[in-house]
Amino acid sequence: MNHDLRQGPFRTSSNLVLASASPRRQHLLAGLGLHFVVQPGYFKEPQPDPAVPPQQYVLDMARLKADRVAAQQADSVILAADTAVVLGKKILGKPRCKKEALTMLLSLSGRTHEVLTACCILDTRDDAEETFVVATDVTMAHYPPPILESYVDSGESFDKAGGYAIQGSGCFLVSSIRGSCSNVIGLPVQETLAVLLKIKAVSAAAPTS
Repeated sequence: MNHDLRQGPFRTSSNLVLASASPRRQHLLAGLGLHFVVQPGYFKEPQPDPAVPPQQYVLDMARLKADRVAAQQADSVILAADTAVVLGKKILGKPRCKKEALTMLLSLSGRTHEVLTACCILDTRDDAEETFVVATDVTMAHYPPPILESYVDSGESFDKAGGYAIQGSGCFLVSSIRGSCSNVIGLPVQETLAVLLKIKAVSAAAPTS
């Protein structure tokens, strides 16, 4: 799938491939004015190992996604990312049912958790790799179970790490954030763009007269 949005302050200078099916990541990149190809790096993600630090886990997942796609994309820049919601040292994945979603939201309610996004940018033009992990602290407001149940019933919890979507109606759950907002959505835009500019994968759009 190709995305081509001729608006925004940047343009791609190389073949850019997003190794993700996430519509949120696609929207963030497209909003910059970037043209890119979507080719998800599908594989069955292993369950987090409690002995492996969450930052290492998300970085390993991002690398695996990038490697899957890089094998099929020569002369390209591959962008892969993996996001996790971490409470204490425990990674909260995507809920598989309403009961699991409600349990997650109850555990997060009134507390501060961390959202980690790891990015792996592989430049197959010169076999180079750039990786980084961005952390954002998210404090949730306290709500009684009936309100959280009502949110779960809306269906938005599913396919969302931690059971909520800050970019959707779930924004009412969030009291405050410290750090990158786009990181919570799934892609730390400032940090990602800095690397893409550094490796000359993107450039500023030419000024219009």
